[in-house]
Amino acid sequence: MRKVTLAMVLLVVSSVVMAFTNYKVMMPVTKVATLQSAEIIETEVEIIPVEVPKIIIKNHNQFLEDLGMRESSGNYKAVNQYGYLGKYQFGRRTLNALGYENISNREFLANASIQEEAMYALLNHNKHILRRQIEKYHGKTINGIYVTESGILAAAHLAGPGNVKKFFRKGYEFKDGNGTKMTSYMVLFSGYKLEF
Repeated sequence: MRKVTLAMVLLVVSSVVMAFTNYKVMMPVTKVATLQSAEIIETEVEIIPVEVPKIIIKNHNQFLEDLGMRESSGNYKAVNQYGYLGKYQFGRRTLNALGYENISNREFLANASIQEEAMYALLNHNKHILRRQIEKYHGKTINGIYVTESGILAAAHLAGPGNVKKFFRKGYEFKDGNGTKMTSYMVLFSGYKLEF
């Protein structure tokens, strides 16, 4: 009886372990003993491989990584046809407003840490400006879009906080020079847990 119990416990434990891995594991055919009317019968059991999808944790760092990939394919030296700079495609006016007026475009493009610092400053700035909208609309569906803090801040990065406010007041839809809709950023960057 102990052998039967031990075999069943091992089978359950191995199934649980496999469920929490990202690997396909092929287990050999295992013999399991079962008890039928006072005699033990061995039965072959094949364990079927299970592939668990990789879980992506949507945290602050992932938000920055995903936004940078969307803006410039993560390229700190990128400059687009409109003159937007770096990994997060900053405009010169935005950089100046954040206090980076003494840093040249060349210096900005050459320094990843300045770009990350500027992005953090912009997120804080936009969060302060949009604090009422975040408080009022976070977790609600507006004009068919599920609204989250991270989605609002991503939209503000693309369109500016004033255009995000217009969206909530009037349903206004902003498009950038490439035709990217502000609301597409609200959807694409929804649900990240940001840290300030």
